[in-house]
Amino acid sequence: KRFSIDKLKIDRSFIKDLADDRNDLAIASAIVAMANALDIAVQAEGVENDAQLALLKTIGCGSWQGYSCSPPVPPIDFEQRFLLEGFSA
Repeated sequence: KRFSIDKLKIDRSFIKDLADDRNDLAIASAIVAMANALDIAVQAEGVENDAQLALLKTIGCGSWQGYSCSPPVPPIDFEQRFLLEGFSA
């Protein structure tokens, strides 16, 4: 079967305690494995620290957003940052 889904997002409620809660890690791992098996992109939301990011990379999550990448910024700052640094995940 093909699904009309192009991305699965892992809610921050599963990311928050990822390093300390084996159930959250199991759920995130299962989501990533299923998405990868179905060729669906997966993105973790609310990634706030290096420990969370390291675990996500270990389980094969290729996309994330949150304070580990950048705190919220005003639009003008985003534009300047984008123009200077380019876009990368």
